[in-house]
Amino acid sequence: MKLMRLSLIALLLFTLIPMTGDLRAQGQAGALRPAFLGGPMPDFTLPALQGGDYGIAKLKGKNVLLVFPRGKSGAGDEWCQICHYQYAELAELEKTLHLKEKYNLEILYVLPYDAATVKHWAEIFPEQMAVIDGWKNPPETASAGQKNFAQRVKRFLPKEFAFKKGEVAVPFPILVDADRRVSKGLGLFSTNWDGVQADQNVPTMFLVDASGVVQFKYMSQITWDRPNGEYFVRIFDKMILGK
Repeated sequence: MKLMRLSLIALLLFTLIPMTGDLRAQGQAGALRPAFLGGPMPDFTLPALQGGDYGIAKLKGKNVLLVFPRGKSGAGDEWCQICHYQYAELAELEKTLHLKEKYNLEILYVLPYDAATVKHWAEIFPEQMAVIDGWKNPPETASAGQKNFAQRVKRFLPKEFAFKKGEVAVPFPILVDADRRVSKGLGLFSTNWDGVQADQNVPTMFLVDASGVVQFKYMSQITWDRPNGEYFVRIFDKMILGK
């Protein structure tokens, strides 16, 4: 009995002693894990297409909206138009409402591709907006199904954005997750989502507060399922300003 008590005490002391040296380093060097509401956002640092590095710990003291757009939506050069629309919508709101200043906010986009591919993503806004315009304005000979789809797109993506080729402004840092460590670690990367086989992320948004805690998390279930810009403004008002 005495031996058993001594063993239990030794086990308890072992669990209370903080890890040091290589053992602690090994424990902290593990893969990222999914983020949970009310818990800390796992730290990571990634390079931005526009230059510099961004990470959760580096941004302590700021609120952070982390957006993981879907990215590719098919084989070859097929991309999610809604993802580009969402970026453009937030960029427009930044111009009119000054989101970053008003909410002490940094908005970061994370794409699971190498730098050249992410650069391509940032350059194709004109083509992506043209596709959406085509959805909204089908030809006279369009079928009833196409016309119904056009009305749905007008309701879901009501704004018009014009981009000139070679003159695309990208005010929010677009982070390059080339080895997909962040996207995979957070459980977001998929090669088969919403019935499409492609290297893509499940569209996901996190609002991380100034102390690094996740206050809002949204993961899309299907392609068309994600919050719009005005919804996020309401979230910012409620969760950051307490309105």
